[in-house]
Amino acid sequence: MRLALSEIGVTTLAGSEETLAAYRGRVLLIVNVASQCGFTKQYAGLEALYRRHRAEGFAVLGFPCNQFGGQEPGDAAAIRAFCSLRYDVSFPLFAKVKVRGSEAHPLFQQLTAARRGFLFSRAIKWNFTKFLVARDGQIVRRFAPPTAPEKIERYLLAELEQASPHAGATGEPPAP
Repeated sequence: MRLALSEIGVTTLAGSEETLAAYRGRVLLIVNVASQCGFTKQYAGLEALYRRHRAEGFAVLGFPCNQFGGQEPGDAAAIRAFCSLRYDVSFPLFAKVKVRGSEAHPLFQQLTAARRGFLFSRAIKWNFTKFLVARDGQIVRRFAPPTAPEKIERYLLAELEQASPHAGATGEPPAP
């Protein structure tokens, strides 16, 4: 049986166990990230998107991954320090996960099952693969690693314009 995305268990970078229920009703951009990747500079664009649109019910969720060229070798403290000092990251970061293969985290199993990538492949090919998730939990788009966060904004805006099924009279997303 497939779980709703909001029911999937995750571990925060601080080590707390939770589900994605805290993000129910928000538009999400879920990204597998790494600190020593050629695409690492995308942290700046991801953070800019997050800061511009978080009040509208948007969140970037970063999942460090060391499966591609050993580009995320650090522990949680090193990842936190790098993201904070180099890119002033304030969006939620989670514990390191595997995103492909038989040990892929259930979240990434569902993301890749829902949206194929380059040449219709389900497998994630590299760090900074991005998945746009609508307020209702539907996985609406997948973006390849070279796609800059700035190029995603038009799709994000379209999703933010959709009425939230959980929004109150003001259209505000529910508090996490």
